[in-house]
Amino acid sequence: MEKEQDLLFNVADIVKRAKRVLNFKTDAELAAYLGVSRPTLSNWIARNGIDFPLLLEKLKEIDYNWLLVGKGQPVHQAKFCNDEIVSGEVEMIHNPKTADPVDDRSIPLYDITAAANLKTLLANKQQHVVGKIQIPNIPVCDGALYISGDSMYPILKSGDVVGFKEISNFSNVIYGEMYLVSFCIDGDEYLSVKYINRSEVEGCIKLVSYNPHHEPMDIPLTSIQAMAIVKFSIRKNMMM
Repeated sequence: MEKEQDLLFNVADIVKRAKRVLNFKTDAELAAYLGVSRPTLSNWIARNGIDFPLLLEKLKEIDYNWLLVGKGQPVHQAKFCNDEIVSGEVEMIHNPKTADPVDDRSIPLYDITAAANLKTLLANKQQHVVGKIQIPNIPVCDGALYISGDSMYPILKSGDVVGFKEISNFSNVIYGEMYLVSFCIDGDEYLSVKYINRSEVEGCIKLVSYNPHHEPMDIPLTSIQAMAIVKFSIRKNMMM
């Protein structure tokens, strides 16, 4: 006999909607965001059972009706009614034949030089905004900033803009992805854009450049002040 939750929910569809609203391409990204292993997420899909308290806590800003059963819109949109039958906040529920559109998002562009480092910028975001970036279907980001240096050339070059999403738990790093890493060594502060790989040195991560002229670096996790995964990049062909 099927479990009651099997009749109500399709975990594979829930996972797809969660990845869509978070702009994740892979199950591994979602698993890291939830703080579980990739095999655990696969097991949830296979047995059509998921840790609902964990899922709903991690996506508490998302409309649960849409996330769990695909009805309505990803973000709760309250409407108010005032007539003889009902008065107060109501929710319009529908089951569209096509996917609900995702509104264009406006991403703040920050001045990292004024903030001194990534940790300071993230703690006082509004003080360092210099503009806005709006692109259709842009990934969910916390902001964007100009980069300097040639360690990721030719993928990135000095003056390019990168969009980023902060990660609060450094153990949730997705190895092989590009990150902004703010760290301190011997009293000096650094901000790097690098690929992050596993390190053979215990308690460290390896920062890897695309430019072969830059050697990989093993840095202690304890020296990291802030990290953010790079979600997109924009290049100016001409500098004015």
